[in-house]
Amino acid sequence: MSASFATDNGPRRIPRGQERRSQLVVVAEEVFLEHGFSNSTMQQIASRAGASKETLYRHFANKETLFAEVVSRKASRISGPESGLEKQGPPREILFSLGLNLARRMVEPETLALVRLAIAETPRNPGLGAILYEKGPGTTLNRLADYLHDAAGRGELKCPNPKEAARLFLGAVATNYRLVSLLDPSMARPSEEELQAHVNAAVDMFLCYFGTRA
Repeated sequence: MSASFATDNGPRRIPRGQERRSQLVVVAEEVFLEHGFSNSTMQQIASRAGASKETLYRHFANKETLFAEVVSRKASRISGPESGLEKQGPPREILFSLGLNLARRMVEPETLALVRLAIAETPRNPGLGAILYEKGPGTTLNRLADYLHDAAGRGELKCPNPKEAARLFLGAVATNYRLVSLLDPSMARPSEEELQAHVNAAVDMFLCYFGTRA
């Protein structure tokens, strides 16, 4: 059984279950970015998704948990299995994969809009920034630290403090692009070649300090 999902081209059918939940998250992100977190309501989200408010609450207890799901899905695109953190490949390969995914996401308009939303709303909703960090950068940091710990245990890296090493790597990859993109929306998005060169340099720098030598 399915339900209607409102679009500019008319209603679309949304399957129930996990796919329906995913569609609700997509709609919620659109509403949050359009109206801001404080001015968005569960009723608005349900109506745009062609669902009842009861259905929305069946999936998500409140706006905060819905926002957390939006951010969590963004984080999974960076630190999910496709990034290589689930594997035991060589550090250079794994770090480049994660770093390039991160660099790409940092300059995506959707990601930047979500970060701007959280920054703007945090004074009114202090928990929102904590959700963004925990589900986004915090998740990536912890998963990378776990990988570095395991790689050090295999003798592939020298990381007495894996979490601090993870902070240094993620900062080298993301800080400049994220800051400039947030402050100057007119900045041209870096090319794929520029991003790859930047991540390669960050990996080289990281391995120069934390790598093992034959």
